Amino acid sequence: MLPATVPVTLRPITASDEAFLFALYASTREGEVAMWGWAPAQREAFLKMQWLAQGRDWAVRYAGAEHRLVLVEGQPAGRMVVARGGREWRLVDISLLPSSRGAGVGTRLLRELQDEAAKARVPVKLRVLRGSPAYRLYLRLGFRAEAAVPASEGDPYVALEWAPSPRGG
Repeated sequence: MLPATVPVTLRPITASDEAFLFALYASTREGEVAMWGWAPAQREAFLKMQWLAQGRDWAVRYAGAEHRLVLVEGQPAGRMVVARGGREWRLVDISLLPSSRGAGVGTRLLRELQDEAAKARVPVKLRVLRGSPAYRLYLRLGFRAEAAVPASEGDPYVALEWAPSPRGG
């Protein structure tokens, strides 16, 4: 577990972060893609195509979202993408390098986001792979299934929502 004294900060993503961001994306898919038995060049080409498609999709669906690099002790450790609307905030993505997963980095980032959302009096919504470690983390932090979005049969993802208490926290 990451000691509370270790700084975890966010900064805007820049063009110089692209290589890191691709490596980060690839790290989130490596277990899945490794099972397919493809040659390394095929895996990299596929992952690059998927990463670029994701970026184009988010640019359209979440125009204006905040894209931040997660830094642990000043070193790149992940990214966080948040679309802050007037009535709700959408956690589009939070991805961490394997070395930062399960170390408390995600918990710290999510609690900070929840504190900000409580002050703004808006809910935080997201979609996550059902049963994943991230799903379990969100539930521990008070996220619940979003009532307005019923689960679709066969959909491995679930819509979750966290809402601040009526007293503001």
